[in-house]
Amino acid sequence: MSIQIIGTGAYIPEEVENNASFLNNEFYDDAGVKIPSSNPEIIEKFKAITGIEERRYAPKEMSSADIAADAAEKAIADAGIDREQIDYIIVAHNAGNISANSDQVDTLPCVAARVKANLNIKNPSCVAYDIIFGCPGWVEGMIQAKAFIKSGMAKYCLVIGSETLSRLIDPTDRDSMIYADGAGATVVTASSEESGVLSHVSATYTADGEADFIFYGTAYKPTTSTTKYIKMHGRKVYEFALTHVPQAMKACLDQANVPIDKLKKIFLHQANLKMDEAIVNRFYRLYKEKTPDNILPMNIQKFGNSSVATVPTLYNLVAKANYEGHKLHTGDVIMFASVGAGMHINAITYRV
Repeated sequence: MSIQIIGTGAYIPEEVENNASFLNNEFYDDAGVKIPSSNPEIIEKFKAITGIEERRYAPKEMSSADIAADAAEKAIADAGIDREQIDYIIVAHNAGNISANSDQVDTLPCVAARVKANLNIKNPSCVAYDIIFGCPGWVEGMIQAKAFIKSGMAKYCLVIGSETLSRLIDPTDRDSMIYADGAGATVVTASSEESGVLSHVSATYTADGEADFIFYGTAYKPTTSTTKYIKMHGRKVYEFALTHVPQAMKACLDQANVPIDKLKKIFLHQANLKMDEAIVNRFYRLYKEKTPDNILPMNIQKFGNSSVATVPTLYNLVAKANYEGHKLHTGDVIMFASVGAGMHINAITYRV
């Protein structure tokens, strides 16, 4: 028995914020000192490093649960199942249902319960819960869904990654330009076919201070406000990812007993264009192979980093269409992989 994705859906906000939107910001470093470079210089350097030209923000009237439910509706329709048959709704996020006019994280009730209500699912045996696992949350939700289905506890699981990070950014922090909003959803179930999840790995690193690499902190511009925003030590995250993610990806592929030349696509968390490319290059070097062309779909340039939503939204785009020259075919072996706050790493080898 394998665990197969039978439906996908995504909510990609229509509101576009391009890099010019940040020209009037005042940027400070983490010591509270104003950065002397001009904003055009800061933004140009940012684009060169991350690849981000623009990002998407959810409309003010929609919450994380709302956009998650939108993605879920599409995934359920794509799967062609009765929503009352869903056994688990697993929603990954970082800040709950925070509203546009509030700076307070809202996780009560859990986002998954709100999504279930929005979907109008009546069955009380459909269990809805959240997972806080940083950017790898959706991938970890897929791993948990696999466990539920393999154990016989579930027939259908709905796994969602939903984020409204635009409501958590410090406008005086250069990293505020990274973050974006979005939601991606998948319906998974058991399959007797050869397609589906072939292997997975997960890891959490905390022994050397990694738990503090991505965190909530106060504004960089000196202020008396105690409001906290999403923060990260970018260089530490970059070095950590390049050291550990390729190894995790190799362990996952080796566990699946799939030769490296049979891997067709890698759906990697859209964190940073240069970082993602470096991770994949190091992954292939572990096999003493050259990175093939067209292996790494990317949309961070136009969508920004929507954390838990990046992998499922990108997968939905490629699965549904020939997205930026990327297309999937029956029998293709692909990989999902992510890294983020915790610090957590995970990966899944999957046959389409």
